[in-house]
Amino acid sequence: MASTVTPSKKSPEGTRHDAPSRPGYGQLLRTRGAWTFLLPGFAARQPFAMLTISIVLLVQHTTGSYGVAGAAAAVTGVSMALFAPYSGRLADRFGQRAVLLPGVLVHTASGLTLTLLALSDAPLWALFAAAVPTGASVPQIGPMVRARWGVKLGGTPLMSTAAAFESVTDELTFVLGPLLATALCTGVGPAAGLVTESALTLVGGLLFAAQKGTQPRIAGGDGGHARVDHVPALRVPGVRVLAVIFLGIGSVFGGMQVSLAAFTESIGEPGMNGVLYGVFAAGNMLSGLACGAIAWKVAPQRRLLVGYTALALTASGLWAAHSVLVLAGLGLLVGMCIAPALVTGYTLVEDLVPAGARTEAFTWLTGAVALGQAAAVTVAGQLEDRLWGGAGFLVPMGGTVLALAVLVTLRSRLAAPPRGRTVARGVGHRSPATVD
Repeated sequence: MASTVTPSKKSPEGTRHDAPSRPGYGQLLRTRGAWTFLLPGFAARQPFAMLTISIVLLVQHTTGSYGVAGAAAAVTGVSMALFAPYSGRLADRFGQRAVLLPGVLVHTASGLTLTLLALSDAPLWALFAAAVPTGASVPQIGPMVRARWGVKLGGTPLMSTAAAFESVTDELTFVLGPLLATALCTGVGPAAGLVTESALTLVGGLLFAAQKGTQPRIAGGDGGHARVDHVPALRVPGVRVLAVIFLGIGSVFGGMQVSLAAFTESIGEPGMNGVLYGVFAAGNMLSGLACGAIAWKVAPQRRLLVGYTALALTASGLWAAHSVLVLAGLGLLVGMCIAPALVTGYTLVEDLVPAGARTEAFTWLTGAVALGQAAAVTVAGQLEDRLWGGAGFLVPMGGTVLALAVLVTLRSRLAAPPRGRTVARGVGHRSPATVD
């Protein structure tokens, strides 16, 4: 979400970034060293989009229940939501590589264990036990990439373009991931999706961890950021508000995944599940591209309010769709409304959170999406099992409407604090002063 540009600013290394009045993707991708973490980062984050749908399809196949499948996926999501912020905090303090290397090994082992347990008709408690480390060890690649952009671009107008680019990248993975997982689970075998997810996590995570030159400085490593590096991100009021907003977004992802799977199975076209979810994610991706190409003059707080209102309105119509075409059209609109909220939320982190706590802040938001998704797949699965087909679509409506109410009530907390009181921009914000 590019905004009107001020004169050139300095990066942490003292290099001047002279950006045009409308910074774009071309200039962003020409940033020196960016491709060294973008390509492995894309490979490493791809499995995340496969995880939930792979668990749902595998467990539903072995148990015959969407409620049980949703519960198993929910345990994974809750575990990730609870542990992701601690992973981000550890990455801020000890470096991303130190967190990634053991994390990808644990995730691969636990994902394969969960697969074997599901195929052997293990009891539900055993599936839950394996789902906990599977979720807790999900590599937080997206927040880590965003933190690396902060190192490269901190304080420049290209940061908002980077936020939009990352949203588009996330959504591209959510176009490809569900399609790939569904194709593997329906065409190869019910376990193929989760096995592939585990393998891709291992390979992609190790490749990303190898890129040591672009990772942020370890907290307190140079002494220049000691006072702000140890401030927990959740102490920032705006981060707490954004976490609630992202919970609502997670309810859309989770509700769509379960409800689309149930809908396509009810009409005898299970293969359409990935297509419909891909249409939904494609809408998100396209609107994210547009957000990054526009020179916004409207304050991000107002953009978030308008965009989230549109999201709640479109999500409220999903439950009434009774055909593939109508559901595809509504899914596309819902997806187009998600990206502006995601991009704006991540952009606001740059204004609200000190540089040394941004990876943690980003993981709180990512974890909030995962927690909302986990709750949504659980509730939507129960609704699909016990009520009418399509009842699970009530979950995105409820989640977004409740989150919108919180946003309207607490939107004042999203205003950046005065510069003299606390560090809001961190890297590249201004010349170091005592509060920095």
